[in-house]
Amino acid sequence: MNSSTLFNQINIVPRWIIFTLDLLICSLSLTVAYAIKYNFDFSNLNYTEFSRNALIISSISIIVFFAVKTYAGIIRYTSAQDAFRILLAVLISNGSFFLINLIAVVSAKQPFISINILIINGLACFILMVTYRILVKYFFLYIKNLKLDKRRVIIYGAGEAGVATKRTLDHDYKVNKNIIAFVDDDQRKVGKTIDGVKILDAIDLPTLIQEHEFDEIIFASYTIPSEHKNRIVDICLENDIKVLNIPPHEAWTSGKLQPTQIQKINIEDLLNRKSIEIDITAIQNELKGKRILITGAAGSIGSEIVRQLLKFDTGLIIMCDQSETALHHLYLEIEETHTDLNFHAFIGDVRDEARMQHLFETYKPHYVYHAAAYKHVPLMEDNPAEAVKTNVLGTKTIADLSVKYAVQKFVMISTDKAVNPTNVMGASKRIAEIYVQSLNKSLSNREVNFKNGLSHLNHARSNTRFITTRFGNVLGSNGSVIPRFKQQIEKGGPVTVTHPEITRYFMTIPEACRLVLEAGCMGKGGEIYIFDMGKSVKIIELAKTMIRLAGLIPNTDIKIEYTGLRPGEKLFEELLNDNENTMPTHHEKIMIGKVREFLFNEVESQIYNLIHHAKDNDDQGVVKMMKQIVHEFKSKNSVFEELDINNVVNE
Repeated sequence: MNSSTLFNQINIVPRWIIFTLDLLICSLSLTVAYAIKYNFDFSNLNYTEFSRNALIISSISIIVFFAVKTYAGIIRYTSAQDAFRILLAVLISNGSFFLINLIAVVSAKQPFISINILIINGLACFILMVTYRILVKYFFLYIKNLKLDKRRVIIYGAGEAGVATKRTLDHDYKVNKNIIAFVDDDQRKVGKTIDGVKILDAIDLPTLIQEHEFDEIIFASYTIPSEHKNRIVDICLENDIKVLNIPPHEAWTSGKLQPTQIQKINIEDLLNRKSIEIDITAIQNELKGKRILITGAAGSIGSEIVRQLLKFDTGLIIMCDQSETALHHLYLEIEETHTDLNFHAFIGDVRDEARMQHLFETYKPHYVYHAAAYKHVPLMEDNPAEAVKTNVLGTKTIADLSVKYAVQKFVMISTDKAVNPTNVMGASKRIAEIYVQSLNKSLSNREVNFKNGLSHLNHARSNTRFITTRFGNVLGSNGSVIPRFKQQIEKGGPVTVTHPEITRYFMTIPEACRLVLEAGCMGKGGEIYIFDMGKSVKIIELAKTMIRLAGLIPNTDIKIEYTGLRPGEKLFEELLNDNENTMPTHHEKIMIGKVREFLFNEVESQIYNLIHHAKDNDDQGVVKMMKQIVHEFKSKNSVFEELDINNVVNE
């Protein structure tokens, strides 16, 4: 039987054995105390006195050790807390014996024990009880490290998280890792040791990686710059070094890191950028006590907006979505964590004017965050009428009702696919942008005359301000590329990429939603806010990195296949078209897009005709009308390209 098998069969020592060992040590420490007192000459020892005192100290210790629970700790995990518990127990037991001795002296009787012996006994007892625990702990650690297949690990970060990571791994005998070093950027720590493990300079890490001096690296620091972290990960993956990560501190189980929480680094961790700061005070002042409606609340963006709003002192949060199951899950999530907040789940379709009017009439929201939309490009290319019904008619319905019920601000969630659209989805979102922008301008000029649709709106008294936010892909959203790649890798491949040159912008969902709240707060009406999406990411490189993070080799273990651009898909996404430019705001990550303005009455008439075609399910007529509204809409890899050709011929 090898050491690994033997080690795994060793169970946790029963508490009664630890309790018995502690009592035996009490007797041993008293013997040591008498031996030191009499210079190890036992000829003058009064055995009756010794036996009596041994009985007294043992009796006291039984009570004290049971009360303090010195036996409760698992010996192989002995810590400073256990040592403190032992020290407390020894002080109480020896202090109690001292009081008994004092009572005897006050009663004019002979003291039971010499003070010198009592002091030596306490010191010896504490040292012996702690020492045997430490010896057992290091015995287990030694046996664990005898495993021949152990992996050499470096921990990046010698702070509290790094120390907790090391001790977590040391305490779990199932973990087959040997911590060989820490690395840290703090020069004050370099050269020192933690638990016998040396701290190296992070500058030397690339050299260590190249020399293959370790098998794994664990990132246990929350302050590593993302670019620096990504550079290290790239070098590690190129050299077949496994990269692990610890979760955020708030995710630790009961404040303690568990071995199972140290997992492979996610692609989301590498794409994350520096945390975006928002003006919490300004948003709090604006939203305090307000009734806020979120459409599409059960979706990726909508649900995160809800979670972000929970941090503020709002009056009522109304979550509207047509997806019963997803909305129910969100409701239960909030109900469990925010029992003191006022929120309501409302089932309804934004295309259903009567149902939405009932919502506005019942709750009379002050703010609307409109996130409800169809967003999957290939599906909308096959179903243009449905794209218009939700993305255009749905937006128009909520916008018109916002005017009627004097909503203060309407914040629309748009997309970078609305810029120079090459697909129905992007064009439908651009038309929705045009509608709310032109409506805002007309309201500010008091020029609105609703000839179609909700002609009964009291626009003259409405001060509703319409704000649009435009950004690219969000990490982890429903149906996005990253979850799809993960599923394909788990199945053993192949990983499918549409084109070797295709790129996309990425932003985390919380990051995007924080910027939505910030833009909504600063908006005065009519703006299209464009978010700084950072650098575009080549999807093929994203796929290769994800395969390497899974410990596999691209095109060897997992094949990468090119499937060709999907209907309506383009290689590069844009945040502005050629005729647009931006203006800065006080927030470095938010810009205002200067876009072409439209007359509301013309827009309303065109959209009315577009919706009429959509309700007739006339897909060809729908797309043709969309191209008349959005002149830059040129279909790509789509059956609707013939409409562009016909337009050119007609011209």
